[in-house]
Amino acid sequence: MLLKAIIDDRIYELNVPDALIGQAQPFFEKLDQDMDAGWQMSREWVEKPDRLQRCQIVADKLLTALECENQKLGMMMAGYILARLPGVESVELDVQGEIQNNRFNLTEHRPTEETPRPATRSGGLGRLGKLEAMEQAGKDVTKVFKVGRGWRFSVFDHVTGTWQDSPLAPTEDDASRLRQEAFKARYEALQRGRDH
Repeated sequence: MLLKAIIDDRIYELNVPDALIGQAQPFFEKLDQDMDAGWQMSREWVEKPDRLQRCQIVADKLLTALECENQKLGMMMAGYILARLPGVESVELDVQGEIQNNRFNLTEHRPTEETPRPATRSGGLGRLGKLEAMEQAGKDVTKVFKVGRGWRFSVFDHVTGTWQDSPLAPTEDDASRLRQEAFKARYEALQRGRDH
């Protein structure tokens, strides 16, 4: 599997064999266990990093590996990102060390609507109670994060099994407002027994 790592105007192509990703699962699980205890993401302490944040943390380790020309570590970090973020094509690494600014580009990328559509497919998460729906919606809709000069958040699509990025908002407040709308729509959909 191929992951492109973009550092400023340089592109590194990391071709990670599928066999390596399979063999490295215990290593990936150890990384996850380390992050389960929380992580310092630049100036912010994140108590429970979500999947996107974990990949941003590992992307920071990938940047270090590439700068130190540690090919083995670089392949392992790229393997983790490929295993945990299906459809990832490339990662833009922040050279200032701002972990939350590491950005992923996914294949078949389409912007998330402000209000997620109900799924037509059955067999999703099923109908949830208020607390369960709120907890699940919190997992399905990430917090807002900075991307370049703008802000966005991601919503997990249970139908395709991928994370969909929101449109880029000019300010954190705008992104937070859009996120709140997406969170509310997901929460209500989960209460109705729909998974998208």
